Amino acid sequence: MTLDNTNRKILNTLQDNARMSNADLAEAINLSPSACLRRVRQMESDGIISGYALLMDQVAIGKPTSVFVEVTLQDQSEESLESFEKAIKDYSDVMECYLMSGDADYLLRVVAADASDFERIHKLLGKLPKLSRTRSNFVLRTVNNRQKIKV
Repeated sequence: MTLDNTNRKILNTLQDNARMSNADLAEAINLSPSACLRRVRQMESDGIISGYALLMDQVAIGKPTSVFVEVTLQDQSEESLESFEKAIKDYSDVMECYLMSGDADYLLRVVAADASDFERIHKLLGKLPKLSRTRSNFVLRTVNNRQKIKV
């Protein structure tokens, strides 16, 4: 599916408020409700819209500390990567996990209540399969946390 100007308007509008009704969305982009719904459903079917999410303020829910953890495995065999990736999905404090190029194999973003809570998480991370070392960097302040992609 190609992203024409109307589809871009739909995506940008939904990123601002994914809870708006189809009728309100159609009105906002100057399209009939049936045509608007057809386009949204098509973008969902094509995987352009991959889902809808609720974003929480991590400070408000008692997890104000973000830590970026670089993970290096013992080796980069397919078996090592697969076992690590399977295991890391069970860690609810790990919000993001990326396979990286460079010195570390993975970069994790972890949320914690405080340094003591991170110590608990760090001990759990130490039990991950094929782990060689970790390096943790505490976030002092978030300068930019963009959730929307301009299309």
